Amino acid sequence: MNDCAIVLPNEEDKWLSFTNYNRKERIPFIVYADLECILQKTEEDDSKLYQRHQVSSIGYYVRCNYDESLSGYRSRRDSNCIAWFVEQLKDLVHRVKVILSRNVPMKNLTREECEKYNNATHCHICEKPFAPDDTRVRDHCHLTGQYRGPAHSNCNLNYKDSYTIPIVFHNLSGYDAHFIIKEIATAFEGAIDVLPINKEKYISFTKHVNESDDKKWRNHVQLQFIDLLRFLNSSLDKLSSFLNKDKLKIVRSEFAHLSTDDFDLLTRKGVFPYEYVDCAEKLEDTRLPPRESFYSSLTGDTVSESDYAHAVSVWQRFAIRTLGEYRDLYLKTDVLLLTNLFENFRDSCINSYGLDPAYYYTLPGFTWDAMLKHTRINFELLTDIDMVMFVERGIRGGLSQCSHRYAQVNNKYMQSYDPSNPSSYLMYFDVNNLYGWAMCQPLPYANFRWVDNISNFNVNAVTPDSPKGYILEVDLEYPRHLHDAHADLPFCPMRDKPPGSRRDKLLATLHDKKRYVIHYRNLQQCTRHGLRVTKIHRVLVLRPEDSKVGPFNVSKNDSYRRSTPLEKQYHQK
Repeated sequence: MNDCAIVLPNEEDKWLSFTNYNRKERIPFIVYADLECILQKTEEDDSKLYQRHQVSSIGYYVRCNYDESLSGYRSRRDSNCIAWFVEQLKDLVHRVKVILSRNVPMKNLTREECEKYNNATHCHICEKPFAPDDTRVRDHCHLTGQYRGPAHSNCNLNYKDSYTIPIVFHNLSGYDAHFIIKEIATAFEGAIDVLPINKEKYISFTKHVNESDDKKWRNHVQLQFIDLLRFLNSSLDKLSSFLNKDKLKIVRSEFAHLSTDDFDLLTRKGVFPYEYVDCAEKLEDTRLPPRESFYSSLTGDTVSESDYAHAVSVWQRFAIRTLGEYRDLYLKTDVLLLTNLFENFRDSCINSYGLDPAYYYTLPGFTWDAMLKHTRINFELLTDIDMVMFVERGIRGGLSQCSHRYAQVNNKYMQSYDPSNPSSYLMYFDVNNLYGWAMCQPLPYANFRWVDNISNFNVNAVTPDSPKGYILEVDLEYPRHLHDAHADLPFCPMRDKPPGSRRDKLLATLHDKKRYVIHYRNLQQCTRHGLRVTKIHRVLVLRPEDSKVGPFNVSKNDSYRRSTPLEKQYHQK
């Protein structure tokens, strides 16, 4: 990082606000995929590498937002399935490109739509009022011809259908990406962009599909691979358990012929003998392997008797002939459950925040945009490098420690009760939603400046609910008479190298502090407990501090009114 140049915004472009209005519309096409591997055994004496994973089947579901006839599931089981999958994506790109290039004329408006358009006072895209001299137009969907609402002319011009096709895997970063990225990068023309965590793990990667007959880069379709775990960090089984049966509409559409009992059997958590299948020939087995063959070296155990009985029931009820057919059904069910999960997540986010999460790489990226949209705030970005470095010095991370608690009590319910001493009891308290509470506190967003006359500044005179906030650089004295009382958890931790270490650690010490950067509310807490400010070097005033800059306020108010446990999970993340 020392070789990187810091580029700050200038005065003209220092304001940050919500601009991604096109993300209010659902992405028209999205793909959900999963793959299965054969776990080939390696040499017995290799203690570190005991399996080689070789992809042997892959399945995917294309979901079209506006035309169910364009949705559907496909799969392939052989050693060439990855190349087949990539070719399928390439064909999908060409079909989507043709569809998006069309411009379906707007349907005639109904009388009610005409009245609403004539009486409209706000643009349905940016949600801002129409000025007297604004050009007002009728916005419509170019894929269906459906009228959407009144809009500013500029808003309408920029409100385009997305040329990005998200490809959703569960655990893309940790597993699936390793098998497909090379084929995606080399199978056909087009650059690939990687959003890495490190050299081996990627948050996402995007394939730009170039076409020689279209020189406009904006019209190039992109395949954007994203990970469900970046939005909902739980196993597919656990997430699926939160879904009510009436929410499994896509699974039901692919198995419309099943009875209720068979459908319940299919959508219950299934099991598969992954380690038993160490070669393709075992997929031709005509019987379900015995329960011992479901052993997993990761868990050190085999499946339960009830889970194995469920697998036997599935094999019999669905007239499965080979282990390969059993895995095909297992794969299809997983892909469709993945589809239902993310589609329900999209529905919930669009209903609550008016944004489609399929545009984003991660949940934090989505919630950032949701906050900007909800608060309508204009953030002032810092243009002073001294302010940037000053604020960064106050960011240190959080302390982590393991404490062995000890307390001695004396009351009549104890065998060792001593009536000559005062009675005492233990009570356990647990504070809920600490992060949520902290992130709902007022945050500064504009008018950052240095305090000129710091000699007269009294930090203890500032009220906790002051409309102005302050970050101070101070010298602190830690009086010796506080050391015993504060020894377990001192105030004002700082980053420094402990004895014998070459790396900085977060150290909670009882030393005096020099030029310590701290928020005024933390400093007030310190002084209330006896620390003394001996000198104030600089003060940065943050004003105004606004309580509406809290991305969790919307969820705090309505998440627990959700009808399903899964929807509550969405808003608690």
